[in-house]
Amino acid sequence: MKNFVFISPNFPLTYWKFCRELKNNGMRVLGIGDCPYDQLLQELKDSLDEYYKVSSLENNDEVFKAVAFFSFKYGKISWLESNNEYWLMRDAWLRTEFNITTGPKLPDMNKIKFKSAMKEYYAKAGIPTARYHMVEGYDDCAAFIETVGYPVVVKPDNGVGANNTYKLTSDEDLRFFLDHKDDNVYIMEEFVKGYVQTYDGIVDSQGQPLFESGNVTPHSLMDIVNENGDCTYYLVKDLPEEIRDAGLRTVKSFGVKSRFIHLEFFVLTEDQEGLGKKGDILGLEVNMRPAGGFTPEMYNYSQETDVYKIWADMVAFDTNTKGTGKHHYCAFYGRRDGRSYKLDDYEVMMKYGDKMVMWGRTPDALSGAMANQMYVGNFDTEEEMMQFYADVSAPME
Repeated sequence: MKNFVFISPNFPLTYWKFCRELKNNGMRVLGIGDCPYDQLLQELKDSLDEYYKVSSLENNDEVFKAVAFFSFKYGKISWLESNNEYWLMRDAWLRTEFNITTGPKLPDMNKIKFKSAMKEYYAKAGIPTARYHMVEGYDDCAAFIETVGYPVVVKPDNGVGANNTYKLTSDEDLRFFLDHKDDNVYIMEEFVKGYVQTYDGIVDSQGQPLFESGNVTPHSLMDIVNENGDCTYYLVKDLPEEIRDAGLRTVKSFGVKSRFIHLEFFVLTEDQEGLGKKGDILGLEVNMRPAGGFTPEMYNYSQETDVYKIWADMVAFDTNTKGTGKHHYCAFYGRRDGRSYKLDDYEVMMKYGDKMVMWGRTPDALSGAMANQMYVGNFDTEEEMMQFYADVSAPME
């Protein structure tokens, strides 16, 4: 029996389903987390063969001892994974320490975690990216800005999501940022006039897709977080061929194997000197895990499938035994507390209840990017979806 160590199987909340499908596929599933066992969902308890609680997943020694204990008790660890951006470097360290060969080890992580290092691999894939500069001080940043012009975007070279990501529009903004930034190494990029579309999928040991999807974010996640705005994104009904092509070239260039992936691209909304023409695709960043929040659930609704099973089939059998069904647009809208909307919660559900697949409160840990009250609906046409967005976003007059 193959041993699979799942790091933090209790967060996000739905990740117990990955464990369930691994166990259903005949694997021994061993969890490591900092949540007390009696506080785990019963579904997760039923999906684990054993759980090792640590006081903190940030504690290297404790997590190392947990993996060592499982290795001593059950034999060689075949897989170790969290499917969580925050723990990817920790996962790689543990794979390196225990010689687990089914995922990236520490020497593989630069191109996966550092935005500056990603540029080289996008270039190998023939995909342009925004010009960039590694932040040092005012003079070097000003020289870069003289070349590309304002606005520019600054973010940690090794960051998660849109945390500590800022749009600078003036010398005053630049000085304020430099005076108040933390100790992270920051990358500065020219501002791209476009929207974000992703290539999401599960690839096998040869880098071939077993499942494909993608989402569109009409509004910048950076702006949503920094301006405390509502959150809008949707899964496309059918993946555009040009995005699929860019995604597969990126998979090949980065050498991705046996993983869930979430690859981000810009689609230019207007001609931009030095970058391309309206509609051209640029590389933004790669994420070697599922898209965040409730997106794995949305994959399922969008294609009438079960990505938890598809992923577990990839792990256990290197194939997909599930397939997909009818495709839909799956739309997410997150409202902020403290705002007044034309339609209250009851009215939204009365109008769109037959379309809703998920609704309710967003966990506090996700509310910074995804707002507080969520509505997720399936729609067969883009027009229906856009009317839904117009209705749930309309403010009280």
